[in-house]
Amino acid sequence: MHPEILRELTSQRGREMRDQAHRATLVRIASRARRARRRGLAETNEFVVPAVPDYVDGSFRVRPADGEAVRVPTTGRAA
Repeated sequence: MHPEILRELTSQRGREMRDQAHRATLVRIASRARRARRRGLAETNEFVVPAVPDYVDGSFRVRPADGEAVRVPTTGRAA
């Protein structure tokens, strides 16, 4: 068989196997969640948003006190 055809068949099989593994993982996650819910161990449905830096250097926006100049905290490196 031609090498290009073999290569394509192999990559197609790999994609199918990865897709099947992904679906199996989703099924396991759903099964564990149902089991935890039945046993009363389910977590609350609250979603907590993680803090995301406002600036490239990873610092956060700071609200100035009344009459104070706005300063942007830095890590000592230029962005």
